[in-house]
Amino acid sequence: MNDYLHEARMEELAGQAKVWKWVWICVVTLVVIVVIAAAVIPNYRVWSERKKGEAEYMRAEQNRKIKIEEAKANLEAEKLNAQAEVERAKGAAEAIRIENGSITATYIQYLWVRQQNANTNNKIIYIPTEAGLPILEAGSK
Repeated sequence: MNDYLHEARMEELAGQAKVWKWVWICVVTLVVIVVIAAAVIPNYRVWSERKKGEAEYMRAEQNRKIKIEEAKANLEAEKLNAQAEVERAKGAAEAIRIENGSITATYIQYLWVRQQNANTNNKIIYIPTEAGLPILEAGSK
């Protein structure tokens, strides 16, 4: 019976040794993980902040390029508007030249009526007058 107790005690000690072995393995693993995390996390934070900065820089650079392209498009539009204005002025000068430099009251009436027809928001009521000229000051809003 003594051998049986001795054998049981040996198995119990072997079981405890296995438990302690696993406890030590877990503790050592945990310490290794903590040490690695302590070394890696600060470097990761620096890397992460660098990447955020690079992303912000790229966004700012893209926004700058967009603004430049918009400014170029506005400049081109203004140049085209100026060319259109020059062409309109040339047309008006040619019309005056054709009329031998004289603008008649009838032509002024015609220009006023044409301008009013272009503006569709106003309702114009023509009232005949003694001189046959429209009353220019009256208008409906």
